[in-house]
Order: sequence, then structure tokens, then C-alpha cells
Amino acid sequence: MLTEAAAVAAPVILDDVTKCYGRGRGAVTALEGVSLSFAAGSFTAVLGVSGSGKSTLLQCAAGLERTSSGTVWLCGKELSRLSQRRQAVLRRQRVGFVFQELNLLPELTVAENIALPLRLDHRPADRAGIERAAVRVGLSVAQLRRRPAELSGGQQQRVAIARALVTCPDVIFADEPTGALDPHTAAGVLRLLREAAHGTTVVIVTHDPQVTRFCDQAVFLYAGRVDRVLACPEPAVVARLVEELGARFDGGRA
Repeated sequence: MLTEAAAVAAPVILDDVTKCYGRGRGAVTALEGVSLSFAAGSFTAVLGVSGSGKSTLLQCAAGLERTSSGTVWLCGKELSRLSQRRQAVLRRQRVGFVFQELNLLPELTVAENIALPLRLDHRPADRAGIERAAVRVGLSVAQLRRRPAELSGGQQQRVAIARALVTCPDVIFADEPTGALDPHTAAGVLRLLREAAHGTTVVIVTHDPQVTRFCDQAVFLYAGRVDRVLACPEPAVVARLVEELGARFDGGRA
């Protein structure tokens, strides 16, 4: 049985996690017997073909989805032992999120968007802290007064990363954070996330092998199971493995 003390070294742990949707013959198993740990300060990409369970893994790891069985530890806490309210507090205080859709509020300024997690947690959002978060991701102080629509796609993604960093989280979960960006802008955003999130555990769900240029490890999912975990991944090797998983998937449907 994993203890809270043991869980501190790995802020995200999934132990034999299974997630099913529906019941009976119509039930769909999105994850099956997944056991993974993400060490403190590590930067991990989760890859696989569509429907392999990537986003479900992220949702379960963050406590946004309840597992059907198995145990999830997040920031030293076993999620099943926490109420929904306490889970929400844990996420607000110790977890950051970056998604492809960004979810920036168009009526708010850049500064107000960055400060939003602090305000939701009823914490003071001092100007100096917001400026520090903005500078860390390459935004200027002048841009803090603008609305998201006045920024480029890459700049908007930087705002989303600054928003995730402003609470100084232990963990950042990112779901296809560069999916809507061109390759050059995506590489810049990922390099920035890697540098700005130094010391933070980052888990990125992606379909792009090039993301692994910035990662310590790559996790490959297939049909809801962990197919393999690759340390120090090289994009060319990752691309080949993703292609092999795709061929296996297509062969299974034939």
C-alpha cells in the first residue's frame, strides 16, 4: 500500500487504474490496468492513436474523472479519500492546466486571465506576481493590458501557460497544448514551457512526436493499456513507434 510519504517523490501516480464508460454490453473500457508514476520535476509526453486513452488518463490523473477501479495519488494525496470539494481545492492550489482550446476569457485582460486561478482560490493576485508569471513565458508588461483577441495564437498559448504557472503548482497537465499551432510556434511554446516550469512535473498528452524533443520520457498507450515507456525519447524513434501502433490499430480493425 502506497503511503503519502512515498507519494511525495512522484506527484502523480496511477496504480492499476481502469476506467469504463457505460455498463453491460455497451460498456467501453478507456483505460485498463494502467500503472504509471511521474517523478517530481519530470517532463513526460503521453502518445498513442486516437481512442487509445490518452485524454482519459490525464482526466483520471487530475481527478477530473472518477476511476472505475485502481488508485490515483496526486500531490501526495489519494484522490478516492478526498471529497469532491477537497479535490477541487487541491487542483486549485497545486495543479495547473493547459489545453488546446486555451479557455481564455475574452472579456478579461491578459493580466486578469493570468490571475484567474488565484482569484478562484480566494488568494490575492498582486501585480508583481502576475508580471513575473508573464515575463517567465516571454510576455511583455504592456501586453498584460490587452485582450486575448489582440494577441497571436502563440502569444495566447503563452498566456495560458502563465495562468498555469501563476500558482506555482507542483504539477501541470497539458492536453494537446500545441495542436493548433504551426511547428515553429509550437516548438517555441514547448521550449518555453520546459524552461518556465523548471522543477514542476509536466504531463503532456499529444499526437506529435516532435513534442518529445523536450521530454524526459514518453509513455505510449494502446487500447487503454501502457504499451511501453521510453526514457530520453528521440522524435524519430517516437514517430516510428507511433506509426507501428497506428498500423497495429488499423490491422485490428481490418
